[in-house]
Amino acid sequence: VAATILTTGTGVTTAEDPALTDLVAHYDSLAAVPKARVIGTITQAISRSNNAAGESALGDVIADAQLAATNAASTGNAVLAFMNPGGIRADLPFNAGGLVTYGDAFTVQPFGNSLVTMTLTGAQIKTLLETQFSGCNGQGGFDRILQVSAGFQYAYTAAAACNSRVSVMTLNGNPIDPAAAYRVTVNSFLADGGDAFGVLVQGIQRLGGAVDLDAFEGYLLAHPGGVAPGPQNRIVKQ
Repeated sequence: VAATILTTGTGVTTAEDPALTDLVAHYDSLAAVPKARVIGTITQAISRSNNAAGESALGDVIADAQLAATNAASTGNAVLAFMNPGGIRADLPFNAGGLVTYGDAFTVQPFGNSLVTMTLTGAQIKTLLETQFSGCNGQGGFDRILQVSAGFQYAYTAAAACNSRVSVMTLNGNPIDPAAAYRVTVNSFLADGGDAFGVLVQGIQRLGGAVDLDAFEGYLLAHPGGVAPGPQNRIVKQ
Protein backbone atom coordinates (compact mmCIF):
# COMPACT_ATOMS: atom_id res chain seq x y z
CA VAL A 1 0.00 0.00 0.00
CA ALA A 2 1.43 3.38 -0.95
CA ALA A 3 2.25 5.73 1.93
CA THR A 4 0.39 9.01 2.23
CA ILE A 5 2.37 12.04 1.06
CA LEU A 6 2.28 15.11 3.28
CA THR A 7 3.02 18.55 1.88
CA THR A 8 4.30 21.20 4.24
CA GLY A 9 3.77 24.94 3.94
CA THR A 10 7.21 25.24 2.30
CA GLY A 11 6.23 22.87 -0.50
CA VAL A 12 8.46 20.05 0.78
CA THR A 13 6.82 16.62 0.61
CA THR A 14 7.40 13.89 3.16
CA ALA A 15 6.04 10.35 3.08
CA GLU A 16 4.23 9.15 6.18
CA ASP A 17 5.81 6.15 7.86
CA PRO A 18 3.11 3.44 7.98
CA ALA A 19 4.62 1.94 11.13
CA LEU A 20 4.39 5.25 12.95
CA THR A 21 0.83 5.99 11.80
CA ASP A 22 -0.20 2.51 12.97
CA LEU A 23 1.48 3.16 16.33
CA VAL A 24 -0.35 6.46 16.75
CA ALA A 25 -3.66 4.85 15.84
CA HIS A 26 -3.01 2.05 18.33
CA TYR A 27 -2.41 4.37 21.27
CA ASP A 28 -5.22 6.69 20.22
CA SER A 29 -7.54 3.72 20.45
CA LEU A 30 -6.19 2.78 23.87
CA ALA A 31 -6.71 6.35 25.08
CA ALA A 32 -10.38 6.45 24.08
CA VAL A 33 -11.66 4.93 27.34
CA PRO A 34 -9.67 7.10 29.81
CA LYS A 35 -10.42 10.20 27.71
CA ALA A 36 -14.14 9.55 28.07
CA ARG A 37 -14.06 9.10 31.86
CA VAL A 38 -16.28 11.67 33.57
CA ILE A 39 -14.45 13.57 36.32
CA GLY A 40 -17.03 16.19 37.30
CA THR A 41 -19.49 18.79 36.10
CA ILE A 42 -19.59 22.49 35.27
CA THR A 43 -22.54 24.85 35.08
CA GLN A 44 -21.55 26.33 31.71
CA ALA A 45 -18.55 26.54 29.40
CA ILE A 46 -15.53 28.09 31.10
CA SER A 47 -13.35 30.27 28.90
CA ARG A 48 -9.65 30.97 29.06
CA SER A 49 -10.21 34.35 27.35
CA ASN A 50 -8.88 37.26 29.38
CA ASN A 51 -10.72 40.38 30.43
CA ALA A 52 -9.06 43.79 30.17
CA ALA A 53 -7.00 43.13 33.30
CA GLY A 54 -5.69 39.82 31.97
CA GLU A 55 -7.84 37.55 34.13
CA SER A 56 -9.81 34.59 32.77
CA ALA A 57 -12.73 32.64 34.19
CA LEU A 58 -10.87 29.37 33.66
CA GLY A 59 -7.69 30.78 35.19
CA ASP A 60 -9.64 31.60 38.34
CA VAL A 61 -11.00 28.06 38.54
CA ILE A 62 -7.62 26.40 37.99
CA ALA A 63 -5.95 28.61 40.60
CA ASP A 64 -8.76 27.78 43.04
CA ALA A 65 -8.27 24.06 42.34
CA GLN A 66 -4.56 24.32 43.06
CA LEU A 67 -5.16 26.18 46.29
CA ALA A 68 -7.76 23.62 47.38
CA ALA A 69 -5.26 20.82 46.73
CA THR A 70 -2.56 22.40 48.89
CA ASN A 71 -4.25 24.38 51.66
CA ALA A 72 -4.42 21.59 54.24
CA ALA A 73 -1.61 21.27 56.78
CA SER A 74 -0.63 17.93 55.26
CA THR A 75 -0.46 19.26 51.70
CA GLY A 76 1.32 22.59 52.18
CA ASN A 77 -0.71 25.10 54.22
CA ALA A 78 -1.06 27.25 51.12
CA VAL A 79 -2.98 30.51 51.39
CA LEU A 80 -2.86 31.49 47.72
CA ALA A 81 -2.03 30.03 44.32
CA PHE A 82 -0.81 31.41 41.01
CA MET A 83 -1.30 29.84 37.57
CA ASN A 84 0.60 30.80 34.41
CA PRO A 85 -1.76 31.68 31.53
CA GLY A 86 0.38 29.82 28.99
CA GLY A 87 -0.38 26.57 30.80
CA ILE A 88 -4.09 26.90 30.00
CA ARG A 89 -4.29 25.52 26.50
CA ALA A 90 -8.04 25.44 25.72
CA ASP A 91 -11.47 26.43 26.95
CA LEU A 92 -13.41 23.92 29.03
CA PRO A 93 -16.44 23.03 26.90
CA PHE A 94 -19.99 22.52 28.13
CA ASN A 95 -21.06 19.00 27.20
CA ALA A 96 -24.49 17.45 27.65
CA GLY A 97 -25.39 17.57 31.33
CA GLY A 98 -22.34 19.72 32.02
CA LEU A 99 -20.19 16.60 32.22
CA VAL A 100 -16.42 17.12 32.13
CA THR A 101 -14.34 14.26 30.79
CA TYR A 102 -10.71 13.53 31.54
CA GLY A 103 -10.03 14.26 27.88
CA ASP A 104 -11.56 17.72 28.23
CA ALA A 105 -9.44 18.50 31.27
CA PHE A 106 -6.28 17.09 29.69
CA THR A 107 -6.79 19.33 26.66
CA VAL A 108 -6.90 22.30 29.04
CA GLN A 109 -3.83 21.23 31.07
CA PRO A 110 -1.73 18.76 29.06
CA PHE A 111 1.71 19.24 30.58
CA GLY A 112 1.56 17.06 33.68
CA ASN A 113 3.18 19.59 35.99
CA SER A 114 3.19 18.87 39.71
CA LEU A 115 2.20 21.42 42.32
CA VAL A 116 4.86 23.02 44.50
CA THR A 117 4.06 24.94 47.68
CA MET A 118 6.71 27.31 48.99
CA THR A 119 7.18 30.18 51.40
CA LEU A 120 7.55 33.66 49.92
CA THR A 121 7.63 37.03 51.60
CA GLY A 122 5.14 39.69 50.71
CA ALA A 123 7.96 41.58 49.01
CA GLN A 124 8.74 38.55 46.85
CA ILE A 125 5.06 38.24 45.90
CA LYS A 126 5.18 41.84 44.72
CA THR A 127 8.31 41.12 42.68
CA LEU A 128 6.51 38.14 41.18
CA LEU A 129 3.60 40.30 40.09
CA GLU A 130 5.86 43.08 38.80
CA THR A 131 7.56 40.49 36.57
CA GLN A 132 4.34 39.82 34.66
CA PHE A 133 4.79 42.81 32.38
CA SER A 134 6.70 42.88 29.11
CA GLY A 135 10.22 44.23 29.52
CA CYS A 136 10.16 44.10 33.32
CA ASN A 137 12.61 41.92 35.30
CA GLY A 138 13.51 39.90 32.22
CA GLN A 139 9.96 39.29 31.02
CA GLY A 140 9.68 38.77 27.26
CA GLY A 141 7.81 40.55 24.52
CA PHE A 142 4.32 40.31 25.96
CA ASP A 143 2.57 40.39 29.33
CA ARG A 144 2.05 37.13 31.21
CA ILE A 145 -0.66 37.90 33.74
CA LEU A 146 -0.74 35.22 36.41
CA GLN A 147 -4.13 33.84 37.40
CA VAL A 148 -4.84 34.02 41.13
CA SER A 149 -6.90 32.08 43.65
CA ALA A 150 -9.93 33.31 45.59
CA GLY A 151 -9.22 35.64 48.49
CA PHE A 152 -6.24 37.31 46.83
CA GLN A 153 -6.70 40.58 44.96
CA TYR A 154 -4.36 43.14 43.49
CA ALA A 155 -4.39 46.20 41.27
CA TYR A 156 -1.85 47.45 38.77
CA THR A 157 -1.31 50.58 36.71
CA ALA A 158 -0.37 49.60 33.18
CA ALA A 159 1.25 52.96 32.36
CA ALA A 160 3.56 52.98 35.40
CA ALA A 161 7.26 52.14 35.28
CA CYS A 162 8.56 48.63 35.87
CA ASN A 163 8.52 47.56 39.53
CA SER A 164 6.05 50.30 40.44
CA ARG A 165 2.93 49.02 38.68
CA VAL A 166 1.41 46.89 41.45
CA SER A 167 -0.07 49.24 44.01
CA VAL A 168 -2.52 47.14 46.02
CA MET A 169 -2.30 43.53 47.21
CA THR A 170 -4.69 41.99 49.71
CA LEU A 171 -5.37 38.51 51.04
CA ASN A 172 -8.83 37.96 52.48
CA GLY A 173 -9.19 41.71 52.77
CA ASN A 174 -5.91 42.26 54.62
CA PRO A 175 -2.97 44.10 53.01
CA ILE A 176 -0.02 41.91 52.08
CA ASP A 177 2.84 42.64 54.51
CA PRO A 178 6.16 42.89 52.63
CA ALA A 179 8.01 41.35 55.58
CA ALA A 180 5.54 38.56 56.34
CA ALA A 181 5.80 34.97 55.09
CA TYR A 182 3.08 33.39 52.96
CA ARG A 183 2.63 29.84 51.71
CA VAL A 184 2.16 30.01 47.94
CA THR A 185 1.36 27.27 45.41
CA VAL A 186 2.47 27.25 41.78
CA ASN A 187 3.11 24.48 39.29
CA SER A 188 6.57 22.97 38.86
CA PHE A 189 7.19 24.90 35.63
CA LEU A 190 6.79 28.20 37.45
CA ALA A 191 8.57 26.96 40.57
CA ASP A 192 11.70 26.42 38.48
CA GLY A 193 11.58 29.99 37.14
CA GLY A 194 9.58 29.36 33.98
CA ASP A 195 8.25 32.32 31.97
CA ALA A 196 10.99 34.50 33.53
CA PHE A 197 9.49 34.33 37.05
CA GLY A 198 12.90 33.83 38.61
CA VAL A 199 11.84 35.06 42.03
CA LEU A 200 10.01 31.77 42.54
CA VAL A 201 13.33 29.93 42.57
CA GLN A 202 14.01 31.79 45.84
CA GLY A 203 10.98 30.22 47.55
CA ILE A 204 11.89 28.17 50.62
CA GLN A 205 10.38 25.25 52.55
CA ARG A 206 9.22 23.66 49.32
CA LEU A 207 6.74 20.81 49.33
CA GLY A 208 5.84 18.84 46.23
CA GLY A 209 2.21 18.02 45.63
CA ALA A 210 -0.26 16.43 43.25
CA VAL A 211 -0.11 16.57 39.49
CA ASP A 212 -2.01 19.66 38.36
CA LEU A 213 -4.60 17.65 36.44
CA ASP A 214 -5.27 15.43 39.46
CA ALA A 215 -5.79 18.55 41.56
CA PHE A 216 -8.26 19.86 39.00
CA GLU A 217 -10.14 16.55 38.99
CA GLY A 218 -10.29 16.59 42.78
CA TYR A 219 -11.71 20.10 42.73
CA LEU A 220 -14.43 19.11 40.27
CA LEU A 221 -15.35 16.06 42.34
CA ALA A 222 -15.55 18.21 45.48
CA HIS A 223 -18.26 20.32 43.80
CA PRO A 224 -20.93 17.81 42.71
CA GLY A 225 -23.37 20.63 41.97
CA GLY A 226 -21.09 21.82 39.20
CA VAL A 227 -18.23 24.32 39.07
CA ALA A 228 -19.15 27.76 37.75
CA PRO A 229 -16.86 30.06 35.75
CA GLY A 230 -14.55 32.17 37.86
CA PRO A 231 -15.72 35.72 38.66
CA GLN A 232 -12.80 37.57 36.99
CA ASN A 233 -12.77 40.15 39.79
CA ARG A 234 -9.44 39.43 41.46
CA ILE A 235 -7.21 41.61 39.26
CA VAL A 236 -7.86 45.28 38.65
CA LYS A 237 -6.19 47.20 35.83
CA GLN A 238 -6.02 50.92 36.49
